[in-house]
Amino acid sequence: MADLKHAVPDNVQMKEFSYKAVILGAILAVIFGMANAYLGLKVGMTVSASIPAAVVSMAILRYLKGTILENNMSQTVGSAGESLAAGVIFTIPAMFIWGLNPDLLQIFIMALLGGWMGVLFMIPLRKYLIVKEHYNLPYPEGTACAEVLVAGQEGGVKARSVFIGGIIGAVYKFAVSGLKMFNGEPEAHIKGIKNGLLGMEATPSLLAVGYIIGPKIAAYMLGGGLLGWFVFIPLISFFGQFADKAIFPAADLIKNMDAWGVWTNYIRYIGAGAVAFGGFISLIKSLPTIISSFKEGVSGFKMENKQKEKRTDKDIPSKYVLIGIIVIAIFTCLWFVSQGIAKAPLVTLLVVVFSFFFVTVSSRIVGIVGSSSNPASGMTIATLLIVSIILVYSGYIGQQGMIAAITIGAIVCIGICIAGDTSQDLKTGYLVGATPWKQQLGELIGVFASALAIGSTLYLLNDAYVIGSSELAAPQASLMAIVIKGVMESNLPWGLVFTGAFSAGVIELFGINSLAFAVGLYLPMSLSTPIMVGGLVRLIVDKKNKVDDEGGILFSSGVIAGEALMGVIIALFVYYKWDVVLDIFSNVYKSTFFYSYGILIPFAIVTIFLYRISRVKK
Repeated sequence: MADLKHAVPDNVQMKEFSYKAVILGAILAVIFGMANAYLGLKVGMTVSASIPAAVVSMAILRYLKGTILENNMSQTVGSAGESLAAGVIFTIPAMFIWGLNPDLLQIFIMALLGGWMGVLFMIPLRKYLIVKEHYNLPYPEGTACAEVLVAGQEGGVKARSVFIGGIIGAVYKFAVSGLKMFNGEPEAHIKGIKNGLLGMEATPSLLAVGYIIGPKIAAYMLGGGLLGWFVFIPLISFFGQFADKAIFPAADLIKNMDAWGVWTNYIRYIGAGAVAFGGFISLIKSLPTIISSFKEGVSGFKMENKQKEKRTDKDIPSKYVLIGIIVIAIFTCLWFVSQGIAKAPLVTLLVVVFSFFFVTVSSRIVGIVGSSSNPASGMTIATLLIVSIILVYSGYIGQQGMIAAITIGAIVCIGICIAGDTSQDLKTGYLVGATPWKQQLGELIGVFASALAIGSTLYLLNDAYVIGSSELAAPQASLMAIVIKGVMESNLPWGLVFTGAFSAGVIELFGINSLAFAVGLYLPMSLSTPIMVGGLVRLIVDKKNKVDDEGGILFSSGVIAGEALMGVIIALFVYYKWDVVLDIFSNVYKSTFFYSYGILIPFAIVTIFLYRISRVKK
């Protein structure tokens, strides 16, 4: 392969790993980590922070006379927050759902161990996946981020879209959830359908999510929601009204339940089966990549170029990577011992083996489909099922076994997510001419900064909204909790789980992405409807523009960040009991029609604004 022409040539010395770049990146890591923790707990997905972090850092570093490599360093450190948040919220909230609230130190250590393993295990893969396979693995987010950095002179205009979106998202969230000026989730009962309920959580962040993921995935999610809320719930409600005793797993009669009661007691298990099936199918489709990636991961530790390397070829040396992994493994084992987890060496071995295996898989997969389509939940479910069975046969049962299983799953899942982000960032660095070892050190710093803040964020959100409730459904974590508890206690309602699995299987036979459909089935339909609106806006914009436009994506990223951060701020008010001063509007006209449905007006205005800001000027 011919040498790539970097934006910054190898022989050029330029500021890169500077205090201002790293500190700004750490701040962005915490901000985007908090924002994505809120979003992920709400809708079960996160959005890539690489491009928004790059745009924001360019806007700030422009005034500090920062270089393109400093911009790249800031986004490298900053984007780690989003990925670490994804790994955390997919797993650790299961402990909150079980009522086993982990302390802040536990969350920090799990996040740090998983994040650092993800970075270190990915380093030996860089020369093969990023360099040698450059023309075969596009790493879409990494390539797009490099284009944004190279076009740095446009940073001011692009940053404006992010900041406008952030302000709109924050103000909207404060009006709805802070001042409670409107009911944020208007809903209407459909006559003639038993427990037929159509609702919409009219928030800009969900509109923005729909715009980012596009009309196809949004439609798949809506399809899952329609099956759950207009097929399964009415069917269960109709036939269940004749039952004279409670039907497991519910403790109450079905005839006494409304639509939300049926969803809580039955549909979530059906959705869990569908999500598990979708995750496994994603994993099976990736088997050829898994096998080749594992071989590359093993051989990567053997590759050490003895010749003098160029600046743009220098990784953290393999010997230091191996030392780091060994130290982390020893610390992990000692930490398990301190937590009272028996057979700590076995648990540590499972963590290291599964982390290495799936990190290599994640690093390769994101090169093809991007970080947003990385089947992290499927890999984590596979890990949890295998680990739970091993633990049960090793004498681990009950609460002790559940804690050990979710701890392993959390560290592995965080490693998977961070490895995908690291791969995209190293691709960006390869294109712009960054120094790999400096970027890798930046990733470790970004993980550390995010890990410090993620535990407090989880507790704030749990105290304000309750993790596992309709406000913060935490779909992936709820699924992990169901899987582990079901294996440990042998009490899963398998009939419902298999109903969901076969439903997703039928969708897969039609050639449709069953995982997106399954997420829609698992979540309340009120989340899928605004996402579909955003997808339709994207469909119209794409047909009108004829060319790619980043304005709508950046505005949407800003909206999500602004609304999520305001959600965290409001959670602070709730935590400190200050929220009573905000309830002025709801106490005045809570029973009026305007309070119930007036939210649709500002939602429509934001929708129109999203369309207009996304249009490419002729």
